[in-house]
Amino acid sequence: MHEFEVLSDPVRRRILELLAVRESSSGEVCAVIQAEFGITQSAVSQHLRVLRDAGFASVRREGTRRLYAVREGPLRDVDLWLDRFRWLWSQSMEALAVELDRGRSQRRRAQPEPGDEG
Repeated sequence: MHEFEVLSDPVRRRILELLAVRESSSGEVCAVIQAEFGITQSAVSQHLRVLRDAGFASVRREGTRRLYAVREGPLRDVDLWLDRFRWLWSQSMEALAVELDRGRSQRRRAQPEPGDEG
């Protein structure tokens, strides 16, 4: 499955968000996803399997638990692909930063100096 097909599903994106914070057991992931999306444990397991098979997640056994973690390789590939488009929003972000700085400067100039109770 292509990286973007994997990421097209909101459940899989949410699972990756959870795993990006910390390694989690399948039970922990299932509890959050079931609460947020109202899907079955079996459906969550299928999503975990897709992520694992596509290389987005790794799994290791710790006793009877399966611990999942995010893998950076496929995400790096997506980032590299997006890099050719980054210029589209980087100019807008730079302009936003300039405007935010301008607003901060104006607010500072508008504030009275300490002791200028006038």
